[in-house]
Amino acid sequence: MTRPCLAITSGEPAGIGPELCLRLAETDTGAHPVVLADRDMLAARAAALGLAVTLRPYVPGQCWQPGVLDVLHRPLAAPCQAGRLNPANSRYVLDLLDAAVAACQAGTCAALVTAPVHKGVINAAGIPFTGHTEYLADKTGTAKVVMLLAGETGRGPLRVALATTHLALCQVAAAITPELLTQVIGILHRDLQRKYGLAAPRILVAGLNPHAGEDGHLGREEIEIIAPTLAALRQQGFHLIGPLPADTLFTPAVLAEGDAVLAMYHDQGLAPLKYATFGKGINVTLGLPIIRTSVDHGTALDLAGSGRADPGSLFAAVREAVRMARCAAPTCT
Repeated sequence: MTRPCLAITSGEPAGIGPELCLRLAETDTGAHPVVLADRDMLAARAAALGLAVTLRPYVPGQCWQPGVLDVLHRPLAAPCQAGRLNPANSRYVLDLLDAAVAACQAGTCAALVTAPVHKGVINAAGIPFTGHTEYLADKTGTAKVVMLLAGETGRGPLRVALATTHLALCQVAAAITPELLTQVIGILHRDLQRKYGLAAPRILVAGLNPHAGEDGHLGREEIEIIAPTLAALRQQGFHLIGPLPADTLFTPAVLAEGDAVLAMYHDQGLAPLKYATFGKGINVTLGLPIIRTSVDHGTALDLAGSGRADPGSLFAAVREAVRMARCAAPTCT
């Protein structure tokens, strides 16, 4: 697996996804990227931006070539203009995901990388959609997935998983249960082994409250829920450090002791991570039977068609998918 084949969905056609995908032809990411998109739309966007890219219909087994972008064509439902959403193309966006998942499940592609979609326009088309993560879990029949964001910091990789994701802050404490933590830590531990090649992953676990509860004076979740759950999991062989005060967890000396961080809620983990890695960070969905990475930004309609969109996050997501694919198939050469 010197150059794994990756399915790259181009996302919302009115956003920056298509032009970011075109930029893959400029850089050797170590992958053989196959972009799922409307071929004519890609050609028009490349011409408008003055990008010298050769678009080639994808045929399984063909070799990667610099300056050439392999395209698995899926037709738009309606004409597309950069920066202008059209609900008529919402089904097209989901068709890209369906085809990419099928390619990964069939073994044609080693991993899935997703460009951003626009949740609002998909719902405006009458299609209930809460996001990539939930959609992919449903398509693959996965009961529980874990969101992990990652990026390079200059001191090495920073990986932050979330115990809870898009919850109002007032709902977080009730959601932190022994059952949830056991499930999330199990998925995180297993995928750090299988997809990151870490035989004995070290997980730094944040507390929920300021100063990790200050011995119960600032909250008892650490004493009553988090610490007992971690102790039980340590008895099963998990290497868990914590619960740690979140305000000092994200310092170099502490981060050096772990391979990944588990934050209790969205902003606790993602605010420091995005500060350290924004523009080069990525999103990884753990727990799926396939490898999936993604950019850490949205559709940026205001930049679409301008040529100013930074492809750094997409390049990072592709490179991470390559590393994960190699770890998941260690016997390949």
